[in-house]
Amino acid sequence: MPIYVGAAMIAVAILLSTLITGLSSRYVGLDGPSDENMWLVDRLTGSVYRCQAEGRGRATCEPDVATGSLGDRPKPQKNGP
Repeated sequence: MPIYVGAAMIAVAILLSTLITGLSSRYVGLDGPSDENMWLVDRLTGSVYRCQAEGRGRATCEPDVATGSLGDRPKPQKNGP
């Protein structure tokens, strides 16, 4: 019985640490073409926000409709023998 309790404690600790890590890195920022623009991606919901800051201070973020996905690369065609 103590083995099962220990295994359950380890499993709960792993799941809890995964949950905390996932929630703490929820947003991913991508640089825009200029210093004033930045894209913010919510990894939990998939929402994309375009943020703008004029000078120093807080940025304003508005939801933006985006199509496609990040990092799409054309697949090389294989030439058969």
